[in-house]
Formats: sequence, structure tokens, C-alpha cells
Amino acid sequence: MATTSNSHPTDQSSKKQPVDTLLHARWIIPVIPEQRVYEHCALAINDGKILAILPQREARNRFSAREEVNLGEQLIIPGLINTHNHAAMSLLRGYADDHPLMTWLEKHIWPAEQQWVSPEFVADGTRLAMAEMLRSGTTTFADQYFFPEAAAAAARDAGMRAQIAFPIIDFPNPWSRNGDDAIDKGLALRDDYRSHHRIGLAFAPHAPYTVGDETLKKIAIYADELQMPVQMHLHETAGEVDSAAAETGIRPIERLHRLGLLSPQMLCVHMTALDDSDIALLQKTGAHIAHCPRSNLKLASGFSPVARLVEAGINVSIGTDGAASNNGLDMLLETNTAALLAKAVSGKADALPAHQALAMATINGARALGIDDVTGSIEVGKAADLCAIDLGELEQQPLHDPLSQLIYTANGHHVRNVWVAGKQLLRDRKLTTLNEEEVRQRACTWRDRIAGLVK
Repeated sequence: MATTSNSHPTDQSSKKQPVDTLLHARWIIPVIPEQRVYEHCALAINDGKILAILPQREARNRFSAREEVNLGEQLIIPGLINTHNHAAMSLLRGYADDHPLMTWLEKHIWPAEQQWVSPEFVADGTRLAMAEMLRSGTTTFADQYFFPEAAAAAARDAGMRAQIAFPIIDFPNPWSRNGDDAIDKGLALRDDYRSHHRIGLAFAPHAPYTVGDETLKKIAIYADELQMPVQMHLHETAGEVDSAAAETGIRPIERLHRLGLLSPQMLCVHMTALDDSDIALLQKTGAHIAHCPRSNLKLASGFSPVARLVEAGINVSIGTDGAASNNGLDMLLETNTAALLAKAVSGKADALPAHQALAMATINGARALGIDDVTGSIEVGKAADLCAIDLGELEQQPLHDPLSQLIYTANGHHVRNVWVAGKQLLRDRKLTTLNEEEVRQRACTWRDRIAGLVK
């Protein structure tokens, strides 16, 4: 358990530099520089940013902290970055399991959404998702769901960092009449959050099979003019790719390229069905990938060739997808799965080693969302978005390598403390900005409504 003390001014401390917080940890893995592990060091935090990384004794001599925290046998890493989520779908966790993707969508999820999704549903579901994400070390998430204004407000109030990707679909849905209506609403929401330091907006055309060429062209123009990110489900299954190629004569990624959408602002989600030409396009355009291994496994959607993508210099990040198709939002578990799956798919035990897997969950995610100047690594001047993980438990002993232990042994239940922009949102496993009991009760109320037990 972390111990906290408040500094008191003395003659000696009055000569020290005042800071908001000093965090002392057994280990710190900054991600940049890569493969570096600092032992018995401290982080000085002031005004929400990292001021210094230095040995603990030197930190105490140099700084006078308003709050000083000794984390014991905990490891500090950058806060985890979930680059693809449908947060409100946490309320549909376990609702329609064991179906292939299109059956799952068309027969179960879309009808349920049409009946139940509302601003209230999204607000409650997003709070449930954020509670789970914070308790498993995520500080930033990219969300793509209906009523994005409700998700944005929930993230703002909870103190998380979020990219709210507003959904664009060419047919009527719970939030918009068509693609044009969605774009208009999304751009208005962008104006509301234009100056917010934690909440950003992005375009989210749903998928090649739900958005037409004219809408995609319009998104490409707006994204370029406004320098806004775009994320889209793409090449999620071989069936999707084969069907599109048979209908149009080209693969979906080539279609997006011709429409002007592939660029460093583009985040391609899933990308399981890839050939050499697809990988060459990603290299050429600088588009990013959000890899969602556990959702892909559960829906039998296919295997993204992550080792090949990394070797090709393509930026691959990690997303959980929604809890309706993954059943959990634990980014440490997702990263473990990504590392193991990369080895199995490539047939190489040295594929995606621990340091690369951690980078995918942190700095690569920040790059994919266009915020790597703000977060994703523990560097002086960056936001103090941090996660502290307990590596002292029996199941983690003996500890030869904290980085290996983090990726191959730890999971979200080992996360003890989380900060976003220097504000502690999880303290010794307790949420500080979300009411855990209220979140639980609201989730149970929605379960009963969906089951027809209450109105």
C-alpha cells in the first residue's frame, strides 16, 4: 500500500523548489528511452506535468512537495492508452456471446441499440467503462459510440483523457439521420471542446460497408482542413474484404486511399485480413493501426499480422474494443494477449518482445491519437498520466525483470494508483472521481431494463 505524507515548511525546505507531488517507486519504466528501467527513483510533478525524474534521495533534497507518496514495491509506467473502445457498450457485456461478427451485429447488437441506446444509456455505460479502465491502468481512451456528447461530458467530469470519435453512418441510427447529420453534430461538439486540454474529437466513419463514397470524401476534406483525426473499422474479417472486392473490384483500404482518407491522421481499427499490397499502402501513407486481439479472437474475426506490421515500420497501437465483444477493458490483459498472439501467428518466439508490447499500449497509442507530444511516455514536460502497479505479490515472485513481469504476469487487478494530468483518479484501488456504488447500481438497473424486469 502506498504511504502519503504532507510536507511541512522548515528553514531547510524553504530553500527547496516547491512542487505539487513527489512519487517514490521501486521501479519506473519511462518507455522513452526504450528498454530503460529506473530503480529507486522519484517523479516530481507540478501543474499536472512531469518536472523531473531523479534518484529518491536527490528528489527529497531538491524539492519540497505538497504531497509525497511512497509507493513501495510498485512500478510506475505511463498511463495505458486504449485506442479503440465503445465505452457505453459495457452495459451490453455478456448480452450476446458466441456469435460471428455479422450475426452478432445484425441479429443482436444493432436491434438492442435501436431499442435502448439514449444519452442516459451512454452516460451510465461510459462511467462504468471508465471505472473499469481506471482500475486497470488506462488513463486515455478513444471512444466511438452514439451520443458522443454524453461520453465526452462523462470523461470530462471523471478527469480522464479521451478522444471522442463521433460515429458516422449513412443510414438512420439512434444518434443521427444520416452521414451529413452526424458530421454536422460532430463538428458542433468539436467546437464545444476545442480548448479542452483532455478531450479531443475525431471523425469515426463506422465501416466501409456502412458509409458511402460521398460521405467519405467529405470526411477526408474536413479532416485535412481541420487537421482532425479519423478512425474506422477496416479489414475486420476476410469476408468483409472479399465481399467488398467482389462488389467494387478493389479492396476496402485501396478504396479509402483513392478517396483521400489514408494519412497519418487515420487510425485503422482491427486490420486482420491483410495482404502485401495493404501493408505497402499503410507504409506509404503513414496510417496507424488499432489492434484489438481479444475481441478479434472472441468473434473469430482473424489474426492481425502484428509482427510483420511492426517490422514494416507501421505504428500499431492496442485497443480493447467494446466490452460487448471483449467482455473486459483490461489493457494489461489485452497487451499480454497481443504479445502472445504475435508470437503464435508469426511462429517466432522473439516476435513482439515485452518492451515493444508496452510501447504499443502507451507511446504508440499516443502517436495513433496524435497526442504523443502530451502523453504516452514518462518524460520531462509531458502530462503526468501515470499508472502504478504492485509487483510485490506472491504470484509475481521471484522478480528477475520488472518489464517481463509487467507484460507476462501482471493484469489490471495489480494496478493500485492512477494519475491523469497529475490528479490522482485511483488511490489504493479506490476511485476518487467516480462513485463506485452508484456506477454498479446503474449498471444493474440497465441489466434489469434490458431483461424486461423493470421499466
